[in-house]
Amino acid sequence: MEKDERQKALDAALAQIEKQFGKGSVMKLGDNNARMNVETVPTGSLSLDIALGLGGIPKGRIIEIYGPESSGKTTVTLHMVAQVQRSGGIAGFIDAEHALDPVYAKNIGVDIDNLYISQPDSGEQALEITETMVRSGAVDIIIVDSVAALVPKAEIEGDMGDSHVGLQARLMSQALRKLTAVISKSNCTVVFINQLREKVGVMFGNPETTTGGRALKFYSSVRLDVRRIEAIKQGGEVIGNRTRVKVVKNKIAPPFKEAEFDIMFGEGISTVGDILDLAANVNIVNKSGAWYAYNGDKIGQGRENAKTFLKQHPEICDEIERKVREHFELIPVSEKEAEAAPAPAEKPSARKSKEPKEPKE
Repeated sequence: MEKDERQKALDAALAQIEKQFGKGSVMKLGDNNARMNVETVPTGSLSLDIALGLGGIPKGRIIEIYGPESSGKTTVTLHMVAQVQRSGGIAGFIDAEHALDPVYAKNIGVDIDNLYISQPDSGEQALEITETMVRSGAVDIIIVDSVAALVPKAEIEGDMGDSHVGLQARLMSQALRKLTAVISKSNCTVVFINQLREKVGVMFGNPETTTGGRALKFYSSVRLDVRRIEAIKQGGEVIGNRTRVKVVKNKIAPPFKEAEFDIMFGEGISTVGDILDLAANVNIVNKSGAWYAYNGDKIGQGRENAKTFLKQHPEICDEIERKVREHFELIPVSEKEAEAAPAPAEKPSARKSKEPKEPKE
């Protein structure tokens, strides 16, 4: 078949596909209307945004966050919700664990008055609510807390000793098959929080596994492993946890990067501490012994004192953050919005004045 004939055959096939399935069902990746750039949502932690590669979690994708108990999984997701709401987006929270603390969420920065929350009775109900919210096209982020709490209806209605082998895994597999395409088209981010279990009889290698079968591992574009590594103490009292997040899977950037930050009790991720650590790592803030200095001026002896100084001087903190973002080539959210906004239309009077006058005869 010659080149012209092949092109004609392809055009005829594309015309038939568009007629049957609608315009845009098949397109070239290089076309202007094909989405090339991946939009992202900031996580609320600058170090985690850097570890993810593109400045946050991708829109229109499935994300899995897992880790041991009390490691900070829900805290990380609530920061994502706060970031979405701050930029004018709508967020939903499927609280299958029935354990969301609204006071803590408010302290993190979540607008709890405008947060859509559901506490479903079964796993099927939770996933159907999620699907309906995604299909609306109006919701920007949905958190499902957690996969382990998505109990199939058959298990709820059965007796305590009944065996339901693979029932939850089958439920998750079916739901994700339906959700994936809809999530992509609606540009909604769905974050599944997951718990850890131990495999029985594993002698070598990692015995840990996540609940709900393997489907979520495959469908997730990003998988984050959240771990508490040490307690933060002040005067003998524990005031927070040092947390490490490892990007185990990443389809939008290179994986296996790590981020470390403080989660303070009652307030969530310490943004100031995160900025201070990153700035010290790239020598924007100089650390000599226990002292921290910026532009030759000492800002505190010890990390907690330096954090307190930056909290009391937000203009210096903002300046350091801007320099850190420039170093890692991350554009602040406000600048991204300014770039995306259309240029103001030129006034007709100004345009007329620029036109060259016709020479008089």
